[in-house]
Amino acid sequence: MRVGIVIAIASGVVAAAMAIMLVPAIPTQDYSLTVDALKDEQSLFTDARVVLSNTGRLTLTNVVVDFGGGQTESVGTMEAGTKRTVSPPEGAQLESVTVTADPDIRKVQQYRTPIKLPGMIGS
Repeated sequence: MRVGIVIAIASGVVAAAMAIMLVPAIPTQDYSLTVDALKDEQSLFTDARVVLSNTGRLTLTNVVVDFGGGQTESVGTMEAGTKRTVSPPEGAQLESVTVTADPDIRKVQQYRTPIKLPGMIGS
């Protein structure tokens, strides 16, 4: 009898914890896009990339990444929940990137640089 009560309470606690963890992952907006622009400067070269994530409930169309200086890349359509990674073309400024998409999305993101730790490759 007591074992059944303990199992029921434990099951309820696990279910509540799972619900709390999953609620933030549910999209709340129809159209939403996150942009993560990263540049990692090494001693001999710079590695850069832009990660696009459709965090909305609906498909984004006409997604275009503008690296500045007239350098753009058309990503096209992004279904809800998808991610795409694009690399800046040779000679891009690597200061900021502007991403536009239909309907009415425009994100300007500065490039971020990862923290360099002593002893790590590229430090």
